[in-house]
Amino acid sequence: MNSVIREIHLWIGAWGAIAAILFGFTGFIQNHRDALALPQGDSIDVSTLIVPVPESARATPEKLRAWLRAEQHWDPGEAHVRPGNPVEFHGQSIPQPSRWSFSGGNARTVVQVEYFTGAATLTIHTERQTPLAVMISLHKNEGGGLAWLLLEDSFALALIGLGISGLWMWARGRSVRRMAFSIVGVAGVVLVIIAATAIV
Repeated sequence: MNSVIREIHLWIGAWGAIAAILFGFTGFIQNHRDALALPQGDSIDVSTLIVPVPESARATPEKLRAWLRAEQHWDPGEAHVRPGNPVEFHGQSIPQPSRWSFSGGNARTVVQVEYFTGAATLTIHTERQTPLAVMISLHKNEGGGLAWLLLEDSFALALIGLGISGLWMWARGRSVRRMAFSIVGVAGVVLVIIAATAIV
């Protein structure tokens, strides 16, 4: 049984080793981006287009999204609607149009659409990300698509399996008392303390 667990541990570790390095690297960069002023990658402007919108597509975000899919051959995500804040002018409150925004593309090329209610045009802004920005986007599961999501899930399950099989091998031949006063016990106590501190 122990030899089987060891083999499982080794194979799971081999499957997730490269992912562990990449996710560890990008996670460290994000965690310390302010304190250590670590770079996060850059976005390079590619194009900004002003596109006329037919009146039939201006009624709701859903109709605008359907028009983008049918006429612009682009499948945007769900609309983010931000209501316009009224502006005070000479003692009068002047309502402002709400803003509809859509985003899409992939980890390399990001496309953003912005539309203000009632306007006859919308803006399509395209950016291209540098390799480091691409890695960070994938770390956060932005722009990777279904294939990347499934791969990420397999890495996550591999880490769980790696932890379980590692604990199994570590516990072999050790009593509960020895486990409690080992590095495993220390890790458990540290985890509880940090979690309790974060919740408070």
